[in-house]
Amino acid sequence: KCDICHSEVVQKSKDVWYLRITEYADKLLEGLKHVDYLPNIKAQQEHWIGKSRGAFVNFSLKDIPEKLRIYTTRPDTLFGVTFMVIAPEHPIIDKYQDKIRNMDEIADYRTECSKKTEFERTQLVKDKTGVKIDGLTAINPVNGKEIPVYISDYVMMGYGTGAIMAVPAHDDRDYEFAKKFGIDIIEVIKGGDIEKAAYTGDGEMVNSGFLNGMDNKKDSIKKMIDYLTEKGIGEGGVQYKMKDWAFNRQRYWGEPIPIVYCPKCGMVPVPYDELPLKLPNVENFEPGQDGESPLAKIDSFVNCKCPVCGGDAKRETDTMPQWAGSSWYFLRYVDPHNDKTFADYDKLKYWMPVDWYNGGMEHVTRHLIYSRFWYKFLYDLGVVPYEEPYQKRTAQGLILGPDGVKMSKSRGNVIDPNEVVDVYGADVLRTYVLFMGDYEQAAPWSESSVKGCKRFIDRIFNLQEILTDGDEYSKELMSAMHKTVKKVSEDIEQMKYNTAIAALMTLLNKIYEIGKINRAELKTLLILVNPFAPHVTEEMWSNCGYGEMLAKDAKWPSFDEAKCVDSTVEIVAQINGKIRARLSVPADIESDEAISLAKKEENIAAELENKNIIKEIYVKGKLVNIVAK
Repeated sequence: KCDICHSEVVQKSKDVWYLRITEYADKLLEGLKHVDYLPNIKAQQEHWIGKSRGAFVNFSLKDIPEKLRIYTTRPDTLFGVTFMVIAPEHPIIDKYQDKIRNMDEIADYRTECSKKTEFERTQLVKDKTGVKIDGLTAINPVNGKEIPVYISDYVMMGYGTGAIMAVPAHDDRDYEFAKKFGIDIIEVIKGGDIEKAAYTGDGEMVNSGFLNGMDNKKDSIKKMIDYLTEKGIGEGGVQYKMKDWAFNRQRYWGEPIPIVYCPKCGMVPVPYDELPLKLPNVENFEPGQDGESPLAKIDSFVNCKCPVCGGDAKRETDTMPQWAGSSWYFLRYVDPHNDKTFADYDKLKYWMPVDWYNGGMEHVTRHLIYSRFWYKFLYDLGVVPYEEPYQKRTAQGLILGPDGVKMSKSRGNVIDPNEVVDVYGADVLRTYVLFMGDYEQAAPWSESSVKGCKRFIDRIFNLQEILTDGDEYSKELMSAMHKTVKKVSEDIEQMKYNTAIAALMTLLNKIYEIGKINRAELKTLLILVNPFAPHVTEEMWSNCGYGEMLAKDAKWPSFDEAKCVDSTVEIVAQINGKIRARLSVPADIESDEAISLAKKEENIAAELENKNIIKEIYVKGKLVNIVAK
């Protein structure tokens, strides 16, 4: 139903402009080998393209000079095909409707299907529905058996050939369909119990004629493809799950499609010197009749002259999708004032490819794949210098509502960032968003954690109250400063912002334990905190007289690896595995000296009195354990 008025929504057929992205499927897959994308991003792109190898098979129809062509990745199971399913929209239904005895039932089912979205139709977990076509029967090409043909909503005309073969013994969905409609189930791969469920594993071929006894899937598939080719009833092939890119929308906002319809000349492109074709000014953005674009109502835009014959013609009124502009706009940043071409080639060589593209995972199979396709097309035209537009692609996780669910107005769990800024300030919001968890993972909003970040920022600001002179790091903070610079520097580069902020919190705790911070230490700390809390650190930078502007004046601090090691460490002293004392010792202390110091601890000495020491153990930098009776 409609989200706004809740009226019934029915899908209708419409002529569509496509960009043939499928021609670039292999190039898009090959390009993934040469870029630095997160593994799950590469995997999603590969899954979206969905390249598979299998066979195209032609099924004859009884008493009809027509064939149903299907694609399958498992041609070795052809002997187990007991029925076929075609999309409700398949044109063969209308072509032979005079031979179909239940067209009324089929028409009713088609109507119901038109009310469903593609997602609803293709869900795996749903009741299986369909109608047997009374009047059309297919012939299994490998055994000559007649098999029924059904229509069902889970088969789409836009995927593959719009028809599938069904092997219910070895496919879960086919099995459920066959059980519901009482269709034969024939085992062709040994290994399961088809009385209980479909067997989807590997095994020895049975009930399969010339394949019987074979137990290697790859060999069985090859032998069947050779047979199909030899008999002229099929051949090996490659299929992609990705469809060509439907490129028109029935709305005002979008680039007009530069095509003119002439009754004499047909479809004619708008001449190059008349481009770009611009949108007319309008006041009414509502869609036109029968789902047409608002542009269809503007006679001054629609009516035009044919560029070829000069006769009356009409413009295409659909517009391009939002992906059209977003697939290449970044190239214009390279040379924004060029009025001869979209960007100078030498400037493109200097600036491209994009070093790092960070965005949401929801665009991995939309914007990322579309813009890569667009760019590769431009590369093939010779107008961009590199094959890939982005060297690196990362993604941030989703901020969930306090209830751990994706934010939604209907759920009432939306957090307004402006309200957070009003209460806590922009620096707190920024710090919390980066501290709330792994940058790449989803995390729920936590008000108590926001307050924790507010306390962190306040403590940073209050350091001015314990500021002392000093041009170098103090002895007490020397190691901690170098370790923190190293940790924050490395974590920012790896987008581990939460652990970088945690390291800054640890340093801050140590500073307050000591009770003071000198000017050299505060200067470094402000630079480290600045990427997370720029406003408060800029204010403190000015207050403390470090310069006019931190972002302009400051140089990122360096660290000395040798000084990242603590000169002293805290170890525990145990007797028979139970902690009795804690002591601070030199980091490089020898075993004998550590054990000796532990024995001098008051609690240890008292408990060891009148006991025999059986064993003494020192684990460097961690503990001393004395076994005594």
